[in-house]
Amino acid sequence: MGSTAHFFLLFWVFEAIAVPVRLPELLERTLPPLGYEVVDCDLSSGRLVRVFIDKPGGVDVEDCAQVSSHLTHLFAAEGFEYDRLEVSSPGLDRPLKKEQDFVRFDGMEAKVRLHEPIGNSRRVKGVLRGVDAGVLRLETADGMCAIPLANIEKARLVPKIDWRKR
Repeated sequence: MGSTAHFFLLFWVFEAIAVPVRLPELLERTLPPLGYEVVDCDLSSGRLVRVFIDKPGGVDVEDCAQVSSHLTHLFAAEGFEYDRLEVSSPGLDRPLKKEQDFVRFDGMEAKVRLHEPIGNSRRVKGVLRGVDAGVLRLETADGMCAIPLANIEKARLVPKIDWRKR
């Protein structure tokens, strides 16, 4: 009588699990050290990536080209897939997204769209007068208005252009 040996083989199959790259986090981690503020970003269903940047003194074409080149290399290293990349300035009607935006542009005129109406209106226009404890102070034609930042759906600066200046 002989003894028989039993063997049990176990194979583990490893697959590379792609960890989704969150575009806003990736941009916030890499662009500020280069001296740029990420104003906004957008990833469309057609895999178009739009990035809006700013810096003190404004953004020019060279800045956009530099950031575009940087992001092209970064996206390749991170395995972030896209078809087209657009980098630009936020424009004269710059969006206001973060609390620091409302503070930075204190004294400038802005249009604000609200989630929930104040009075009978979801749209308010006025001069930014600061933020205190998460509440924006906006000076409107009807007086001072207090708007919780959480109630702001969208806000943009109102461009001021002096055509007579040369």
